[in-house]
Amino acid sequence: MREKTFKQNHLLGIEHLSVADIETILETAEAFIEVSTREVKKVPALKGKTVVNLFFENSTRTRSSFEIAAKRLSADLINFNSSVSSLKKGETLKDTVLTLEAMNPHIIVIRHSASGSPHYLTTFARSSIINAGDGFHEHPTQALLDALTIQQRLKTLRKLKIAIVGDILHSRVARSNIILHQKMGNEISLVGPPSLVPLEFEKMGASVYYDIRRGVKGADVIMMLRVQEERGAKNYFPSIREYRNLFAINRDIFSLAKKSAILMHPGPINRDVEIETFMADSRQSVILEQVTNGIAVRMAVLYLLKGEIHETLN
Repeated sequence: MREKTFKQNHLLGIEHLSVADIETILETAEAFIEVSTREVKKVPALKGKTVVNLFFENSTRTRSSFEIAAKRLSADLINFNSSVSSLKKGETLKDTVLTLEAMNPHIIVIRHSASGSPHYLTTFARSSIINAGDGFHEHPTQALLDALTIQQRLKTLRKLKIAIVGDILHSRVARSNIILHQKMGNEISLVGPPSLVPLEFEKMGASVYYDIRRGVKGADVIMMLRVQEERGAKNYFPSIREYRNLFAINRDIFSLAKKSAILMHPGPINRDVEIETFMADSRQSVILEQVTNGIAVRMAVLYLLKGEIHETLN
């Protein structure tokens, strides 16, 4: 592995990364993919360092992925359970983080329903902060793992048409992907009902479509998003049946994309709502590859922020 050139102290969002930063993270993640294929899936890059998983929202993929990534780098890990913490007794987020910082961690990974919460932590915390999803704002490691998956399958991350379909309004995944692909010079199409894909998104440099056939035509990548019912998204259209009829991806719709196109989804998927089961399990689907690459990308981010170069990484 080459000497680190990453100069960031935190990972707060894709908007704060340069193209060179993105390429460095992806290149480093590629190296860590090999580590994950070994019989002993551990390297000492974060030995003696402490990582805190500070999750205030439910998560399976992101939290477990960061946990596995930290352990494979030999870090000490603290999983913070907000449901049984002093927050239930009225403690503020700042006091919670200051209490954790008294234990001298090196990295805090935070997921929170309030947009901007990771940025807020940097105003007083000494640790490096990683944004694992903040409100409707950003989810940078998801966009990075998506980019790695695209690069692996299509052998490039440039001159592509990326179609993102579904609940764009409530999606931090969509926002991070829009920003990343704008930086890489890719064409972005956003598809969904007007209530979930307002024209305001055109200000981010994307094209907005309310007809899925037009939106995915000629796409290299179709990225499906679930309807976020927990954020009230089902109130933005008449019925799930109507949504499925108009905006679900199936074999017929997917055939409008390029022959080499891939199908993505950040998960969890709602089978036969936004994505036909046949397509979710098809060879064009890279959904499980995204999960695998999530570990490598999060290993890369942890390493680039606080890791040390060891011969075992070469």
